[in-house]
Amino acid sequence: MSANSIGEHLRLTTCGESHGEALSGILDGVPAGIELDLTLVRNEMARRRPGQSAISTPRKEKDEVRIISGVFEGRTTGTPIGMIIENEDHHSADYSEIARKFRPSHADFTYTSKYGLRDYRGGGRSSARETAVRVAAGAIARQILPAGVEIKAYVSSVGGISLDTDYTLYDFSQIETNDVRCPDAVKATAMKALIEECRAGGDSVGGVVTCVIKGVPVGLGEPIFDRLEARLAAAMMSIPASKGFEVGSGFAGSVMRGSEHNDIFVEGGRTATNRSGGIQGGISNGMDIYFRVAFKAVATIMKEQETIDVDGRKTTLKARGRHDPCVVPRAVPVVEAMTALTLADFYLMDRMTKIK
Repeated sequence: MSANSIGEHLRLTTCGESHGEALSGILDGVPAGIELDLTLVRNEMARRRPGQSAISTPRKEKDEVRIISGVFEGRTTGTPIGMIIENEDHHSADYSEIARKFRPSHADFTYTSKYGLRDYRGGGRSSARETAVRVAAGAIARQILPAGVEIKAYVSSVGGISLDTDYTLYDFSQIETNDVRCPDAVKATAMKALIEECRAGGDSVGGVVTCVIKGVPVGLGEPIFDRLEARLAAAMMSIPASKGFEVGSGFAGSVMRGSEHNDIFVEGGRTATNRSGGIQGGISNGMDIYFRVAFKAVATIMKEQETIDVDGRKTTLKARGRHDPCVVPRAVPVVEAMTALTLADFYLMDRMTKIK
């Protein structure tokens, strides 16, 4: 299995670097005959695009997806869908100082140790720029899923400012009404102020993205090693800067007794509570699936820090370039895209294994 691919029945392979000519991807396994909504693809790309607000990187990219194969007269052909996203606004000179220095908590040291060299311009392959292709592929994956499946992610924490863990308290129509993508207007204002404070001080801050999936049919997921939550966790933890994943009650469930935590079945196979997060035995049970992804503070900051160079000698580094002071607002569409890819993969698998 390629380290640059994800999925089995729906398989995405990506390539490209932050300051290379372009990012590209191949999405294989899309069924034939789907009338592809390219407006949906463009809208999702716009949500992830850099330079979209005062609290994101000022890098300007159109992020227009050029589909070069797998679609004919607006419909998918069943052959691999090839995608290209041009890089247009790269300032490689901003990174000349780190050509021989390692940024703390970044991939500079590990890439150099593993490969013997690295593309230091914008982090190369380790840059979150790589996720643009994932969002394009995720927009296509959404169109494979059955009608009624709804995927919504939002920022539920920035620094120490957090929402209640009960997602039913919030109106999801409010997510896109502010730059932070938080469904609570008061908390969104406080979160934005904290992000702006970090940016002004040359620092960064982390946070949490919550994702809720409604309308998932019963039966997605495979026992043991391909459990639905395991594959979702792998997909989320592949996103740059992700550091934690929990589904349903998550870590809070570890301090509850079974009599408190069990989801009691009611008529129709639903459950009175949903601490399982819509997944039992690794298989979707028809209830809402919900999970949280924790993202660390961005490693590249504008403060001077101690580090070492490629020869192992102590030095200092004050990074340059254009970076998000907080990744979580722009991580929201990436979380949704990886969710769509994972669910669509299982959905196609489920269709193949059903008894006719």
